[in-house]
Amino acid sequence: MDVINYLILGFENSLTPSNLYLCLLGCLIGTLIGVLPGLGPTTTISLLLPLTYGLGPIPSIVMLAGIYYGAQYGGSTTAILLKTPGEISSLMTCIDGNRMTQKGQAGLAIFTAGIASFIAGIVTIILAVFFSIPFSELALKFGPAEFCSLILLGLVGVSVLTQGNIIKGLGMACIGILIGTIGSDPNTGTERFTFNTPDLLDGIGFVVVTVGLFGIAESIKNLIDNKKQQAYKGQIKMWPTWLDLKRIIPSSLRGTAIGSMIGLMPGGGASSSTFAAYMYEKRFNKKAKLGSGAIEGVAAPEAANNACAQTGFIPLLMLGIPENSVMALMLGALIINGVHPGPNLMIQQPEIFWGITTSMIIGNLFLLLLNIPLVSIWVRIIRISKHILYPIILVLCVVGVYSIKNNINDVYIAVFFGLLGLFFIWSKLEPAPLMLGLVLGPMLETYFRRQMILSHGSWKPFIDRPISAIILIILSSLLIYGIFKLFKNTNTK
Repeated sequence: MDVINYLILGFENSLTPSNLYLCLLGCLIGTLIGVLPGLGPTTTISLLLPLTYGLGPIPSIVMLAGIYYGAQYGGSTTAILLKTPGEISSLMTCIDGNRMTQKGQAGLAIFTAGIASFIAGIVTIILAVFFSIPFSELALKFGPAEFCSLILLGLVGVSVLTQGNIIKGLGMACIGILIGTIGSDPNTGTERFTFNTPDLLDGIGFVVVTVGLFGIAESIKNLIDNKKQQAYKGQIKMWPTWLDLKRIIPSSLRGTAIGSMIGLMPGGGASSSTFAAYMYEKRFNKKAKLGSGAIEGVAAPEAANNACAQTGFIPLLMLGIPENSVMALMLGALIINGVHPGPNLMIQQPEIFWGITTSMIIGNLFLLLLNIPLVSIWVRIIRISKHILYPIILVLCVVGVYSIKNNINDVYIAVFFGLLGLFFIWSKLEPAPLMLGLVLGPMLETYFRRQMILSHGSWKPFIDRPISAIILIILSSLLIYGIFKLFKNTNTK
């Protein structure tokens, strides 16, 4: 079956009325969430995870993916108009985007963010279409040793690259792994850390933890935050000149290339990709004078942002390895619906992989066609009082968690993790490594035990098998980098 036939199969699944509706809904919700400072795709996806139980794998991921890259786009609106990024990934957009607003070019900056995201989305989808089959063939060579090494690389990568402090990052990952061990041992059935509580025999639900850590914690944090912001009141004129487009397109392509590479890396995230794209553009294109309100300073990071968000689906679907907390939620949604991503997904269930891939094309079109005309509406929504918005979100958190099993104890657990998440926020601890530890911990245990059984307790296959050895070398390099960065930061204080 060639690429053309796969694409036809994908469009047959993604162009159904229900999937089109869910894709549109996800893009709208995602953009709204991105516009509202303090919320984010992780919080929103965790809230909506209970709704995916009855949807099926393709509709679930189509909607959640729309929320993800919709939020990446929406976060740029407040970054440009208010110098307040709705998403951390829009932080670099603040620099030149808000300067353009001060010069009366707010509309041009918003259009640039939209068109750069669209260019990045289309290019990364083309790359996914043509490289996914070779990637899946490589993934078929993975055995328990390779998967075990790759999971360790993902945990270490996220711990080093997102947290910045290797000790804090690995500590958070270990906490997530420990939470994942609660329940019954998958091989022997022995109870682990249940404290004779029947509700914990099946472990702590993934949705319960995410709603607590993100939904409840972020809502409480924003309610007690006394910061106020002024809504933008100037005119918004959207359309660029031909000279503007000649500046936007090359910067967008450079940002796309950087974002795509970082999106494939364990621990790669939109925030690191936007920073890398902005710094590269600043060095490569010195004539643009980034930092003074240059259009290239909006195009490059926004393209990298969207490219990174979409290429992150490739290791998720092909290897079953999420690169960040949002992808961990996507993995949870697939598992909830009975789909286990991995090398055989494209062979056994090609309609899922290609349905999700083609839905991204539709989602990017929705974002371009809908959100640019709706900018004035998003500006009005920014003015909603947080004392109205966040109590509603807290109620949705409680209802969503309770609806999973109709168990009040799940609500108590979610509240506990909400308070824990609030502590993490105040302590400046990134929860992404914890979430990956929670998702990947049971997988790491399963693959490690399987390899130990196959090798009769020998560790040699982890080094003897070439792919596993290469992954471990990369992992060692990351550890050395993290330790070097830790000592460097300690010496500079």
